[in-house]
Amino acid sequence: MNKPTNGVPDHRPRGARRRPRPRKAAGGRVVVLGGGYAGMMAALRLAPHAQVTLVDPDDRLTERVRLHEVAAGRPEVAHSRAELLRGTGVEHLAARATALDPDARAVHTDRGRSLLYDRLVYALGSHTDPRGAGQRSFTAETAPALHQRLLTGPGALAVVGGGLTGIEMAAELAEAHPEWQVRLLTGGELGPGLSARGRSHVRTVLARLRARVTEGRHVADADDLDADAVVWTAALRATGDLARDAGLDTDPATGRIRVDAALRSVSHPDVYVAGDAAEARSPRAGTLRMACATALPTGAHAAAGIIAELRGTEPRPLSFSYFVQCVSLGRHDGLIQSVRADDTPRETVLTGRPAAHVKEQVVRSTRRFLTLTARHPAAARLMIPNVS
Repeated sequence: MNKPTNGVPDHRPRGARRRPRPRKAAGGRVVVLGGGYAGMMAALRLAPHAQVTLVDPDDRLTERVRLHEVAAGRPEVAHSRAELLRGTGVEHLAARATALDPDARAVHTDRGRSLLYDRLVYALGSHTDPRGAGQRSFTAETAPALHQRLLTGPGALAVVGGGLTGIEMAAELAEAHPEWQVRLLTGGELGPGLSARGRSHVRTVLARLRARVTEGRHVADADDLDADAVVWTAALRATGDLARDAGLDTDPATGRIRVDAALRSVSHPDVYVAGDAAEARSPRAGTLRMACATALPTGAHAAAGIIAELRGTEPRPLSFSYFVQCVSLGRHDGLIQSVRADDTPRETVLTGRPAAHVKEQVVRSTRRFLTLTARHPAAARLMIPNVS
């Protein structure tokens, strides 16, 4: 038995770690909508400073950057949300937000519970806008169904979209299912954000995997293609119409919420926006693209802005720069593309197995950083400059 603490005997085995106690909120009610990378980061960073409720229907955090692996047959890419939130004091409400009332500062959910807030973090992310219905049309979000379809027999598989998501999907499926005839189609050039060296390596790997590439081909919907299965990886949109229906200023083309330099809604400044839902900008990067690379930094920065306001100070503007693009090309190859602060490519690249290893470590680091923030919320300061 260990020594008593405050007069109470401790019967845990010697050396066992004490479960952390929930942290007490310093003030303010914050509701976080969406439990992806950005929403989780914001909730964990805010935990010591406010009463935080995280609203997300899923009890597990899915690593969205691994969905192409799920389509190829990886069994699990999700982690227990309760485990990540344990000891932080963050309440997880397993529900879906159905309406937002900015005037009343209230969120209504499909569980019949309404939540009042002093600040809201809107982090509902994005989804692929599918083109075509039916059993042969899939997206990254329907990766488990796509995997089941691939198991039913060989055929022709078309991946639409020549960006990084389409490249990763085509390479992963061509490697895992060589019995399928994989073709990648894009309206423009393959990998438009890559350097000539980077694009050349992608072409070489796809050719080795017998995945055909067709450039300059615009596809309206699945009916345009003679294929047994079609995977859409282009046309990302902010998830749902909750913000628009509530009267927040949004971009009609993408559904993203227009924000100021501190990531506050330009029409409703008590609403902070993080991740893909935010039409965010920084002086060096310009308009941020929808990506995991921007989710954690904007989640941390939105939380920092709320913390600043709780302390009676003005939130700082977002400071963000790009550094690299990481692309997996199956399980044994990859591409690490060096980029400038505004995401334009440099000629420096890392390829092959070393690049695949770096990519894997980057993906793993995402969950590790969330775990670290759960234990030490101030660690978010290491993520981006100007995080308080």
